[in-house]
Amino acid sequence: MFEFFCMTILFVCAVLVMIVLIQNPKGGGLGAGFNNNTSLLGGVQRSTDILEKTTWGFGIALFALCIIANAFLDTKKGADDQGAPTKIEDIINK
Repeated sequence: MFEFFCMTILFVCAVLVMIVLIQNPKGGGLGAGFNNNTSLLGGVQRSTDILEKTTWGFGIALFALCIIANAFLDTKKGADDQGAPTKIEDIINK
């Protein structure tokens, strides 16, 4: 189950990066090419609102997925199934 959440987190990260790269920090972004004509494709203001809300949504989803994945993380502290120390612990303890 942890692997599923890791793959989902990677997907959300990739989509979030693409959404952030579409935006322009100076307010132009996706709507910069419309030359203040708000009738095209829902208008400039609407496209930037959608991108901002999508960014917030994916950011919150990423945070929630990280918290949920932590719940499924295997919490064994360096011991195998029999409780014997691992090879790394043997090297450290020598």
